[in-house]
Amino acid sequence: MTSGDVKKAVLAYSGGLDTSVILKWLQETYGCEVVTFTADLGQGEEIEPARAKAEMFGIKEIYIEDLREEFVRDFVFPMFRANAVYEGVYLLGTSIARPLIAKRQIEIAHETGADAVSHGATGKGNDQVRFELGYYALDPDIKVIAPWREWDLTSRTKLIDFAEKHQIPIAKDKRGEAPFSIDANLLHISAEGKALEDPAHEPEEFVYSRTVAPEDAPDTPTYVEIGFEAGDPVSIDGEDLSPAALLTRLNELGGANGIGRLDLVENRFVGMKSRGVYETPGGTVLLVAHRGMESLTLDREAMHLKDELMPRYAKLVYNGFWFAPEREMIQALVDKSQEHVSGSVRLKLYKGSATVVGRSSPNSLYSLDHVTFEDDEVYDQRDAEGFIKLQALRLRLAKALRD
Repeated sequence: MTSGDVKKAVLAYSGGLDTSVILKWLQETYGCEVVTFTADLGQGEEIEPARAKAEMFGIKEIYIEDLREEFVRDFVFPMFRANAVYEGVYLLGTSIARPLIAKRQIEIAHETGADAVSHGATGKGNDQVRFELGYYALDPDIKVIAPWREWDLTSRTKLIDFAEKHQIPIAKDKRGEAPFSIDANLLHISAEGKALEDPAHEPEEFVYSRTVAPEDAPDTPTYVEIGFEAGDPVSIDGEDLSPAALLTRLNELGGANGIGRLDLVENRFVGMKSRGVYETPGGTVLLVAHRGMESLTLDREAMHLKDELMPRYAKLVYNGFWFAPEREMIQALVDKSQEHVSGSVRLKLYKGSATVVGRSSPNSLYSLDHVTFEDDEVYDQRDAEGFIKLQALRLRLAKALRD
């Protein structure tokens, strides 16, 4: 695309150096009107200052929105119903935020008559894919501007030079080489790049901001009870909470007990490996609690089927296919499985670990009468002989044929 091809673009705008430069670059390069969209997803930073910076650029249509409840209710919780974990450990904190941002950008584009959307993701990462797959899934005809794939501002120094040339305010900590880059929302905070690029080096303690070091966590365990209804957490210690308030509380409890740190080398969708340091305190506690609730209420084969599909679901979220039909199909199966996943789970939080120590449910499939080691009247142990022989039949036949 060239100047004149775009009339109005909706920019995902944080007010930071990168997106401020992008805003000015869009005005210069495309000569288009720009609408800014700043989302509060629980990143822990003030977002209102973005309004003043956008006004400085002459922006007339400025969207600043608190999306924390929608984020947790409609994106985080559905993902946790599936117990989604990428490559065995990553709780997808960055990945799950992108479809909501993309969705709202497209909605704003329709509201304002914009014909394009723009983001600040680089050409090396996953986020460009996540944003753009979301855009195209929701509006196949939308124009997408990805400045990092177009411009020649290929270094932090060039960005700062551009900013100074155009009198764009630069925070003092942006004038040097940052030790690492950060992305945050209510589910997690990630740190990547710079000082963390060598996977052989242990991260310094200053990298972590949401959790205390496990060895510095309290010497006395914290006990917490989480209530569930149809697979979603609804209360903590008997107090009903909104989705965002509940996750905020779990973040506080998990962080204070050193829970949720992850140092990961992951496989990006674009083909390279990257090292990231993540903190997901509330999400880590929630995953343990949800699996504890399912252990009591889910049928064995339903649970195993879910576990088989989970890596596929997690990969779809990681790669940006939230709005793809296959993710929605798996979600429908997952949600069906959660109809009776209700009750409460008690956990012990202690020095980096979250352990289930109790669970109860009106829908419990656990039968003490069947599993007791004492006398019972509901299970005839002699029945197991025929069961075992039938299971062994193919093994015995195969062995006999080989000998």
